Amino acid sequence: MMATPPRLKAQWFKPEQAKNPAQTGSAIAFIAWRVASHTIKRLREAGFDIDAGPAYFGVLRELLVFLLAGADRIAYARLGGEGRTPFTTTLVLRASELLDENEADLLGPLPDGASYADRFVEQFNVLSGHYAEFGWSDDEGPDFAFTRYLGHRLEPLVPEKDRRWVLDQVMAAEVPEAVAMLRKAMDGVFSSEPRRARRASMSGE
Repeated sequence: MMATPPRLKAQWFKPEQAKNPAQTGSAIAFIAWRVASHTIKRLREAGFDIDAGPAYFGVLRELLVFLLAGADRIAYARLGGEGRTPFTTTLVLRASELLDENEADLLGPLPDGASYADRFVEQFNVLSGHYAEFGWSDDEGPDFAFTRYLGHRLEPLVPEKDRRWVLDQVMAAEVPEAVAMLRKAMDGVFSSEPRRARRASMSGE
């Protein structure tokens, strides 16, 4: 039985509050973190050995870069170039903070005062340029090359016994679910519709 997807908030803001790109970027970073963590749980349940520790965070970083690159494409379609910059800047910085907190707690500090956050930002800056060469449509999400690149990035991070299977697993099962979760959550975050009122309880009087 595969992992039940985490429940993600459909709306993160009160209807009367204006949502600026930086606020939405911060919210989506947390969503991407949860989706990436859920994807690793699914990979483990499918038989892939991803040990706690450096291996786990290596896979997590790759999944996060993929999801943030996708979120950047979605934001561009919704916000245009002007709103995209503060959105993606906050998105990546907030994700890097989450990584820094968790990696430092579990793996200890890096030598020479380096930070996990800076390392992730550098990784994103490099790989986002690679992902920029691939397609992502508003209707279909990532194209074949976009998804395949993630699979190739994950191959050296899993044990040798799993390498021949991880590409197929990612393309056929993990990416479709992860992208669907991300897109649904972003629809909710970007929605301008007022939140549905909760049904009033019946007193019986």
